[in-house]
Amino acid sequence: MDQTSDITPLRFGAAAGPDPLQEKVDALNARYKHHSATAVLEAALRDKVAGDVAMVSSFGAESVALLHLVAMVDRNVPVLFVDTQFLFTETLVYQQELAERLHLTNLKIITASDKTLAAEDPYRTLHQRDTDACCALRKTRPLQKALRDYDGWITGRKRFQAGTRAALEFFEVEEFTGRIKVNPLAHWAPEDVRAYMEENRLPKHPMIARGYPSIGCAPCTSPVKEGEDPRSGRWRGQAKTECGIHVGQDGSMVRTGVDA
Repeated sequence: MDQTSDITPLRFGAAAGPDPLQEKVDALNARYKHHSATAVLEAALRDKVAGDVAMVSSFGAESVALLHLVAMVDRNVPVLFVDTQFLFTETLVYQQELAERLHLTNLKIITASDKTLAAEDPYRTLHQRDTDACCALRKTRPLQKALRDYDGWITGRKRFQAGTRAALEFFEVEEFTGRIKVNPLAHWAPEDVRAYMEENRLPKHPMIARGYPSIGCAPCTSPVKEGEDPRSGRWRGQAKTECGIHVGQDGSMVRTGVDA
């Protein structure tokens, strides 16, 4: 497995005038409007409609469904996994087990460099003072740096996950970067995910049974009680609800409903 380290702040520029990339994405959405998740993946991975793409996966609660679909189309696709060095041990073990089981041959572990972590969070306490800064340091910036090598990326986002995703399409333009984001499961409902996992006998993340329907970093994730929102255990007690893997033009995090 490859490992990408170091962090360099990104600078993005907005294109002026008609946007040919947006026109391309609109055409793709029209073409694949009534197609399946598999058809969308085949278009992205085999037909290269979005150029060279990578999949980004947290190996979280619902990740296995999309990982399985991707493995069926192309096991050699780059799969980027961000290790914040604050993840649950169970997540790290689950990631290794799934990669072996699905025969994912191009898994890339993304981390911030030791030098950068030592400079910005020497005592590993940044999350106690500024969770946004911690997410940016350990997740957002390393991931965006790794994605520079690709024209687009595959995400596991779905319309049901947040109101901001209610109109989510299979393809979209990532603001400020010029990359295409591919969302094969955009139209899936929660029962679709559960049914797919059951029908294919896919292993669940071990922490789901312990009351963690949404799984992030250990210091900022707590169990969820019955009746609570599935993401209520993330940054409990704070206004923060997302990790922010979407970034603004200045590199700051934007609340856009991204599921880590």
